[in-house]
Amino acid sequence: MTTSPSPPGEVDVVLPCLNEAEALPWVLARIPAGWRALVVDNGSTDGSADLARELGATVVHEPRRGFGAACHAGLAAADADVVCFCDCDASLDPSLLVPFVAEIRSGSADLVLGRRRPRGRGSWPVHARTGNLALARLLRRRTGLALHDLGPLRAARREPLLALGLTDRRSGYPLQMVVRAADAGWRITERDVPYLPRAGASKVTGTWRGTWQAVRDMSRVLKEAPEREGAAR
Repeated sequence: MTTSPSPPGEVDVVLPCLNEAEALPWVLARIPAGWRALVVDNGSTDGSADLARELGATVVHEPRRGFGAACHAGLAAADADVVCFCDCDASLDPSLLVPFVAEIRSGSADLVLGRRRPRGRGSWPVHARTGNLALARLLRRRTGLALHDLGPLRAARREPLLALGLTDRRSGYPLQMVVRAADAGWRITERDVPYLPRAGASKVTGTWRGTWQAVRDMSRVLKEAPEREGAAR
């Protein structure tokens, strides 16, 4: 895992982080060799930022709370040709991003998403799965994309991502990325990935209230008017 700016053609992995000290060693140990981990600290109080730095990651501080705020701060700090996103709670293994990046580099896809497949009790609570399914159906109606999941494990090229002009800074960020990419004519694919029980308490989908707040955020994104001119790929 590299900590200096990424050489051209390499990969940055954005890891939004809020109190994930328990999961960080497992996650960072699985960053593929030669890739750079960008841990975006979103106001942790458990020493996550210091631990991430000790483990060799590059730490980005984003004081504005919100999943989208953390993800976008990481994207803005990235300088690699390809940027990946992965949750920092040990529910997803960042080493699984290798074939995602291969698809991007081969030109067979512009955005690759991980379709989560639960492994173990409690890895994906029923209310979170129900909310995700509802949003996938709404997304299909809005864009025509037959996707099954809007999960956080994903890869794309940095410059086109920035050109999408993403504005959501809450739970709607991952969906807005997909919607605007679809409006821009991107080729979007899915790959199955195992979804493990997370370490620590969920900040979003651990409760019905958190899940439906995320659904509300994402529903607002789906009401956006389609972009007239797509971002260049």
